[in-house]
Amino acid sequence: MDILVLIGRILFSVIFLSSAVGHFTQTKQMAGYARSRGVPSPELATVASGVLLAVGGLMVLLGIWPDLGALLLVLFLLPSAVLMHAFWKESDAGSRQAEMLHFNKDISLAGAALALFALFAYAGSDLGLTLTGPLFSMN
Repeated sequence: MDILVLIGRILFSVIFLSSAVGHFTQTKQMAGYARSRGVPSPELATVASGVLLAVGGLMVLLGIWPDLGALLLVLFLLPSAVLMHAFWKESDAGSRQAEMLHFNKDISLAGAALALFALFAYAGSDLGLTLTGPLFSMN
């Protein structure tokens, strides 16, 4: 089971780490999009969300307090879904469909991150192939 969880952690982390790179290398463009969505302090929000993505993604990937890393990703995903992908505000059918897809992706990934949090917190140090055990315990 340990190897399957490791493979899952690797695959799960790819989207967050690649998004973090985008937040740091394309800050101006991403901040412009955030501004168009009404996000306050869009440059700061872009960098801060990039930090959440990078830290959370690396924690899950490397198994360093992976439960906390999963929670950090939820902290990014839920506000991102609501603030950045408010499909209900779109009047154009194509834009509405695209934003609904991104909204559902973020909500689904938040659910997966919560499930990972529970798995890490429940399994504790019995789950191998991590650099540390979880920070939280559900036993």
